Amino acid sequence: MTARGKIIIISAPSGCGKSTIINEIIKNPDLRLEFSISATTREPRRGETNGVNYYFMSVDEFKKAIADDMLIEYEEVYPGRFYGTPRSEIDRIRNRGRNIILDIDVMGGINVKNKFGNEALSIFIKPPSIDALRQRLNDRGTDSPEAIAQRVEKAGFEISQSGKFDKIVINDRLDVAIRETEDLIKSFINS
Repeated sequence: MTARGKIIIISAPSGCGKSTIINEIIKNPDLRLEFSISATTREPRRGETNGVNYYFMSVDEFKKAIADDMLIEYEEVYPGRFYGTPRSEIDRIRNRGRNIILDIDVMGGINVKNKFGNEALSIFIKPPSIDALRQRLNDRGTDSPEAIAQRVEKAGFEISQSGKFDKIVINDRLDVAIRETEDLIKSFINS
């Protein structure tokens, strides 16, 4: 019988490099990581594919998934913009003995950690400063100035929640943040 995989939660304010870090560490075959695809009501960005990057849903479809208890966690991150983790993704990956990596918002990360306790490792990716975060969001070029202002404002609250995570990694230098995150995961899955 295959041992059930462990859960790794990576959360951060938007623009902190969370997805970039995940895309690098998931390449390490020794970690046996598999990405959990989240559900969202936001519109796909250029190059994103339904069922690969996210499960894109209407607000009504998402609310039905909530009512049918199909999500292990969900948040209305911005008004009318929901994100959540399908229960089927967690079960599918863990039952194959793979370690699941969750790229989820800060409150969702706290909720999953509370639900799974010691079966999960929660890592908060923190920007070196709010100014550095604002610059990264501007450089990314995917959001309007209004959306960037909204994300930066929300980041202050999210950073205040970082103490609820098992570990904090400051992404000042991407290569160092990747290595630190990978080392934390190795230690957790081998314990």
